Amino acid sequence: MSDGDGFGDVTEDELRAAFEATDYVADDDIVTTVLLSLRLGRPLLVEGEPGAGKTELAKVLAEGFGTDLVRLQCYEGLAAENALYEWNYTKQLLAVQADEGGVDDPDASVFSEEYLLERPLLTALSSEGDRPPVLLIDEVDRADEEFEALLLEVLSDFQVSVPELGTVRAETPPVVVITSNRTRGLSDALKRRCLFLHVEPPSFEKERAIVERKVPELDGAVAAELCAVTERLREEPFRKQPGVAETLDWARAVADLRRNGDDEPLTTAEIEHTIGCLLKEVEDVERVDETLLETLVEAAREARADG
Repeated sequence: MSDGDGFGDVTEDELRAAFEATDYVADDDIVTTVLLSLRLGRPLLVEGEPGAGKTELAKVLAEGFGTDLVRLQCYEGLAAENALYEWNYTKQLLAVQADEGGVDDPDASVFSEEYLLERPLLTALSSEGDRPPVLLIDEVDRADEEFEALLLEVLSDFQVSVPELGTVRAETPPVVVITSNRTRGLSDALKRRCLFLHVEPPSFEKERAIVERKVPELDGAVAAELCAVTERLREEPFRKQPGVAETLDWARAVADLRRNGDDEPLTTAEIEHTIGCLLKEVEDVERVDETLLETLVEAAREARADG
């Protein structure tokens, strides 16, 4: 892939190499969908349970291809000025008071790029790097429907109008990854503009491969036990199921506690004392009683025995 040409000619081998370089375990359906998104220049809408690796996918693309990651974290009440741009009113006021703003000078203006504060969407569109950035619009379902309408306008032509300056167009459109936890339905108009990818919670084998890559200092047998415990916990009716991110946190915690490379089986006490790495709601932690702990240890033993 040549610099300056975007990602339209990226090959499957290059994409897999990017995943490999960042230790991201990608199934074939993920590779194919991401590859098509890059080649066709279409935004990628990634849905799935929290902690399934949606946000990580955007980070991996930026790191793997050596480009910038521009992140817009969505939330209720997100407004245009927080997503696109706003003016530095304090600096404008000081300029006017200092007679730098241009009442006497017709060629000067406080509405110039000097006073413009770029927010994530405008930053991604105006990027001038060798390769376009990866624009991550994270948890779009948390934003209001009005923000979706704004997003449609930006993603239609990858441009935005700044009335005082004119239209800002992306020389090469950014790679756009939009994530959603499905807390509300998204508009058909947004979905039509995107390729769709649903990320399922990982299988035991995939999660084990992720842990072994991301936490290589942890013994392989212990990694298998951890993944078996997490898999078993996901069968419980918790308020918040542990995702891959929580499994990795737990693996790093256990590895840190076993700095001497201890490969002994997990104990009931070890699971109980570190359960806060996996479960983040007090009601969920309280569900982990003696009976469930014994079940978790049994699952861990079976995973170790199976190799």
